[in-house]
Amino acid sequence: MPYRLRGPTCLSFSGGRTSAYMLRQVLDCNADLSDLIVCFANTGKEHEATLQFVQECGERWNITIVWLEYRDNEQGFEIVDFGTASRNGEPFETIIQKRNYLPNPVTRFCTVEMKIRVMHKYLRSIGWSSEETPIDMMTGIRADEPKRVAKIRTRGSTSESKYATMVLPLADAGVTVHDVGEFWRAQPFDLQLPTINGRTLLGNCDLCFLKGAHQIYSIIATEPARANWWAQMESRVKSKGKFSGNGDRFRSDRPSYQEMRDYSDQQFDMFAEHDEAIECFCGD
Repeated sequence: MPYRLRGPTCLSFSGGRTSAYMLRQVLDCNADLSDLIVCFANTGKEHEATLQFVQECGERWNITIVWLEYRDNEQGFEIVDFGTASRNGEPFETIIQKRNYLPNPVTRFCTVEMKIRVMHKYLRSIGWSSEETPIDMMTGIRADEPKRVAKIRTRGSTSESKYATMVLPLADAGVTVHDVGEFWRAQPFDLQLPTINGRTLLGNCDLCFLKGAHQIYSIIATEPARANWWAQMESRVKSKGKFSGNGDRFRSDRPSYQEMRDYSDQQFDMFAEHDEAIECFCGD
């Protein structure tokens, strides 16, 4: 059965509906949860509704969710909670300052550093993800995401540890975005963020550069202040004068965040309506 624990397992909880659905199935299919650790890695740019949803899932379902954040310290992470979690991009800003350049679609160090690596550092700190305690890394990728499924199936183990095996119970169970939507419509609570065609526009980092340009611009047009942090990061790196080209931009193939914010004050339709987002580990 896809949701049965085979041994020590870390469930990566993105804070979205799909990974929460996966968590509920795991809880329902396992009487003994002693081998399960649920981790949520907060970048500081998640919507407040996401943080509230993570907290509510833990409380309503009586399951401990380990909240983690990147830190530039010896262990590389800090355990936080709903009350102490960063809400102004602090972990993200720290890693940008350390690297002195911005992540982009080719070099997505934000996902690696703030989510994947942080979780594995935490797991190693408790003796997991080692030769003595190999683990399953449970990720919420659905059956209707075939490219992501194929990529992970090919890789097998995670990029951070040969002792961590990627498992995709939702894909194994044939779960689609329709199934996830039906599940949440029947629940007494839900993530308080709207969806369009199964996509939560403000899920994960609010204006993540991997989201489609029209999606980002739509958010900025509705909530212009959300562009401020992203524009500040581009401006800060640019001011250091390290790059002669586009290395001081999250994306070189679209306007800067400041330009999108400025443009939103004048007109709305800046981009084509149907433009593709880029797949990311972060989840739904």
